Amino acid sequence: MTLEILRSDLLSGVEHGFFTRKGGASSGIFAGLNCGTGSSDQADAVSTNRDRVAAAMGGPLRAVHQVHSADAVTVDGPQPDPRPQADALATATPGEVLTILTADCQPVLFHDPEGVIGAAHAGWKGALGGVLEATVDAMEALGADRARIRAAIGPSISQRAYEVGPEFLDRFLAEDPDAQHHFANGTGDRYQFDLIGYGLRRLRAAGVQAEWTGHCTYSDPARFYSFRRTTHAGEADYGRLISAIRL
Repeated sequence: MTLEILRSDLLSGVEHGFFTRKGGASSGIFAGLNCGTGSSDQADAVSTNRDRVAAAMGGPLRAVHQVHSADAVTVDGPQPDPRPQADALATATPGEVLTILTADCQPVLFHDPEGVIGAAHAGWKGALGGVLEATVDAMEALGADRARIRAAIGPSISQRAYEVGPEFLDRFLAEDPDAQHHFANGTGDRYQFDLIGYGLRRLRAAGVQAEWTGHCTYSDPARFYSFRRTTHAGEADYGRLISAIRL
């Protein structure tokens, strides 16, 4: 099956892609393009899937060990082993392919047309902690200008599928009072959180032009993996989607 690669018009000047689960070698609950080396999927299948993405992007994949942090690293040499613990990457080196894995969290790809790219994994914890701004800062340290940077948020969990409790709301408001605009009343004491809207606001407040591709991971199981959907279904594990950008 052919790989399905979603792209953003905002990043039309750079090779990039938000890969769906279509076109992969994994089977069972991981069926498709599972690129998560930390999943319990067969290692050979994951390796094959990542090789297919590398071929599509035209180069080896660079990655970090994602830990829901606000840390960004600069890619300017060989891939460290083990991979650094961080949730964003930036580079000004031509040919580098930066990648992020997600399964509901926001994959965010960044581009400054003058020759700097970035990629970030922004779940609620990372977004609240400032991983998006950290990515912009790392890009500026490489010569980017936030006034030129464009960012696209790929397939992520949408507000209608993201139910949270009152303690979640309290934590956000304690650190970012303006976040109240991204919560809607749900059933009982529950709320629906707009992670994507929150990410867009943080990016735009940082001076970056940004958009969302419009795809919800939870509501489209044929195309996307979803941690929350897997949890609701009582499944043992879940696949990880990969997003990539090449300078």
